[in-house]
Amino acid sequence: MKKTEKRRHIIQLIATVVSNGYLIGFTQGRIQTGGQKFVCVPGLNCYSCPGAVGACPIGALQAVLGDRKFQFSYYVFGFLLFVSVLLGRVVCGFLCPFGFLQDLLYKIKSPKIKVPTKLDRGLRYLKYVMLAVPVIVLPIFLTNSFGTAPPYFCQYICPVGTLEGGIPLTLKNESLRGMIGWLFNWKMFLLLLTIISSILICRPFCKYVCPLGAFYGLFQRFSFYHMEVDASRCDHCGACEKICPMGVEVTKNINSPECIRCGQCKSVCHTDAISAGFVLGCGGSCKTCKKEKEV
Repeated sequence: MKKTEKRRHIIQLIATVVSNGYLIGFTQGRIQTGGQKFVCVPGLNCYSCPGAVGACPIGALQAVLGDRKFQFSYYVFGFLLFVSVLLGRVVCGFLCPFGFLQDLLYKIKSPKIKVPTKLDRGLRYLKYVMLAVPVIVLPIFLTNSFGTAPPYFCQYICPVGTLEGGIPLTLKNESLRGMIGWLFNWKMFLLLLTIISSILICRPFCKYVCPLGAFYGLFQRFSFYHMEVDASRCDHCGACEKICPMGVEVTKNINSPECIRCGQCKSVCHTDAISAGFVLGCGGSCKTCKKEKEV
């Protein structure tokens, strides 16, 4: 398991560096505005980060929904759908910088909290509310007199923007420090809350808040990257479900929208009953395929 986790962390580190490779931006305290910034990166990574080389999919989605004259919408929706169908939440487990940060924070030695099952299940729906309301509904319907809307989720909720954009930019720009008000303080509170909860709970932002994870999760069972449990090999020892950081019932629904494809379940399976990889079609998840397997 340690080798699997180490390999995944290396990939996460590379993805984080690549997504924020404009290092001169940190020294200058300015946002890079080149043409490539219109290209989305797959993970949650703030556009306002001085080192960001691409746009955040959620930020871009809000931008196109909040301005009907914006002609970039087909690309944004196409990008999200392409990544969703190709990878599903592999992005969350391997390519998201903020997911990587939560993994590292959870490794800090401290008492850990197990969220009660009923509360946990209820909170899991919150990320879909975040996707539906501040990301989609509000930018469409709550616009100003010019027909535009602010990126509600990014502006009022997302802690990633505060960490990657707000803090580095205010540290380098005295003029910005003079403009700090209630909104920055509110976002700092949300960031600190996220950091503390990530030390105590494994990936709380991914589980309960992230609208990007919610979007990818909607296409999880249809994605080309699939995981399967061979029922003939599985002896139901429960090791896979004990190790799962997202609390997935692996033997019942390994392709759950909550699965981030980290591979920990596969690494601890002593009967090699779990497989993962790219497949064409439904990956055996549709009713027809299941019936064929039974026959």
